[in-house]
Amino acid sequence: MEIQELIQTVLIYALPVLFAITIHEAAHGYAARHFGDNTAAMMGRITLNPIKHIDPIGTILMPLLLYFATSGAFLFGYAKPVPVRFDHLRHPKRDMIWVALAGPASNFVQAIFWALMLVLLVGLGLHERFFLEMCRAGIMVNLVMWAFNLFPLPPLDGGRILVGLLPWKQAQAVARVEPYGFFIVMALVIAGVVGSYWLRPLMSLGYSAIDLILYPFMALLR
Repeated sequence: MEIQELIQTVLIYALPVLFAITIHEAAHGYAARHFGDNTAAMMGRITLNPIKHIDPIGTILMPLLLYFATSGAFLFGYAKPVPVRFDHLRHPKRDMIWVALAGPASNFVQAIFWALMLVLLVGLGLHERFFLEMCRAGIMVNLVMWAFNLFPLPPLDGGRILVGLLPWKQAQAVARVEPYGFFIVMALVIAGVVGSYWLRPLMSLGYSAIDLILYPFMALLR
């Protein structure tokens, strides 16, 4: 890949990615504080300052290495997790669901926002490629984060949601997987299981839902 093309790709994705990870992590912190846990607030993590949420390895080094190693075919990264003491929540098992759901929900809302921006730009006759590509990147990045984080295995948000929904005995069994969950998920990603049987179907559903939500706006701009 030529250096000019790489720089353009980085510039297109930089803003959507920064917003996606920052708002995702801040949403967990806001939800945790709302349900009784002030840990994230005391550590200064309830903020829209992206520097507070960037993990040097997970947010910068790993995505860059994977981008170059796979010529952009496979990307993965993560932000610095917001600390949550689930035992500090007023109703730990129930409130855990809402705290975990807050992150992916924020990404879905952001995907709708970027899609709305794309519709408005096209509807107003503004066809600057850079901004159109940034809007498309914003939709894709946020739908990937939404879908991936909902995968039902701890420590991902979907795993914590599952623990909150299951009866105590089954919930404890799933929770014990958490120390190994990251490695299991990575193995499933590399094997193509997560992409083929989770990400693609869920993202397809997400795109369809956004089309449905934005249909009235698209009709008005025609």
